[in-house]
Amino acid sequence: MAEIKQATGVIDWLDQRLAVKKLTKVLMTEYWIPKDINFLWAMGVVLMTLFTILFISGIFLLMYYKPDIKFAFDSVNYTIMQEVEYGWLWRHMHGVAASLIFLVIYIHMFTAIYYGSYKKGREMIWITGMLLFVTFSAEAFSGYMLPWGQMSYWAAQVITNLFGGIPLIGEALVVWIRGDFLVADATLTRFFMLHVLLLPVVIMMIIALHFYSLRIPHVNNQEGDEFDFDVESKKYIDGKKKESKVVPFWPVFLSKDFFVVGVSMILFFYLVCYHYNFAMDPINFEPADILKTPLHIYPEWYFLWSYEVLRGFFFDIGGVAAMDIGLAAFGFANVIFILLPFLDRDTQHVEPAHKRPLFKFWFWLLLVDMIVLTVYGKLSPTGNNAWVGFYAAITFIVLFLILPIITKIESKFSRSAK
Repeated sequence: MAEIKQATGVIDWLDQRLAVKKLTKVLMTEYWIPKDINFLWAMGVVLMTLFTILFISGIFLLMYYKPDIKFAFDSVNYTIMQEVEYGWLWRHMHGVAASLIFLVIYIHMFTAIYYGSYKKGREMIWITGMLLFVTFSAEAFSGYMLPWGQMSYWAAQVITNLFGGIPLIGEALVVWIRGDFLVADATLTRFFMLHVLLLPVVIMMIIALHFYSLRIPHVNNQEGDEFDFDVESKKYIDGKKKESKVVPFWPVFLSKDFFVVGVSMILFFYLVCYHYNFAMDPINFEPADILKTPLHIYPEWYFLWSYEVLRGFFFDIGGVAAMDIGLAAFGFANVIFILLPFLDRDTQHVEPAHKRPLFKFWFWLLLVDMIVLTVYGKLSPTGNNAWVGFYAAITFIVLFLILPIITKIESKFSRSAK
């Protein structure tokens, strides 16, 4: 009887081993990635790592933070930073991760634009990615208010006031968002709830949707070549690895992700330990004072480009108030990226920007223009600074207005060349 049980156990163990091998083979043969995809495509994994750091460090900060205008500033700058053991470390990690996550988002976004990863068949990947950008922006803005410093308060005052420009419901919407007629304790409580509960849940849901949408198309490779994944994967399985243009996601491609994440973590902890102040505005180390307006109000660096588009129109045009033009331009800037798959009219060719005769100039002009907007968004809008901001804002709008035209010309040129 014992021998029968022992034999049965061996058979079960062999069946399990066989099942694992079959599952491994299925996983390796189902998910294939172009061989020449570069390190820029690992930014999604870096984003997940940074979001995890934000989530964990946020939990530790929550243990001591008090969402009350009387205690919020002290709970952050005295309790956490000076009294709690290693509280400074968790705050530095949270602040640096919040800034780096936007740097990586912009790299990830412009990589996708460069390689045409928003085109026909890939729209869902792009749209879910832009939804993530919007929710991360809301998460960052709500978190920026929580320390209740000078810049936190006045930035919240300015940004919430923007909703007042919406016709008919603007004024009521501002009061509803703030929970009061001014930015006050009710506003802090609402933003606290958004930052620690609602928005993180929404972000995690969109991340899951974004990852799932990767299954719809194959990720285009660095050169934009079209090839048969089944044929190329068969070469890899048959031992012709040099001839194959694809590699299995696990373990070959994922090892690249691990390497990039490792390098990014070295940079991350270097900034945390030695240059954390780049992620924290000095003015925000002063307690919020509703009677003392800062000479120059500006948001965090990752919002500066859209902020400069908002304030770039500093004079009335054709009888339309400058404020209304700025609000319209600000709305345009925050919506237009989502519509990119529908603005690019060359839907048949998925090629990187350097292979497109007109789009490559458009891409680099857009990148340079957004850098200019970011730099001048931090400067005082006076004299030449104001005019540079105005022309940069106009350039940003014009670039997206002419995109359908130049991509349509490219499409016709490609067909005639064939």
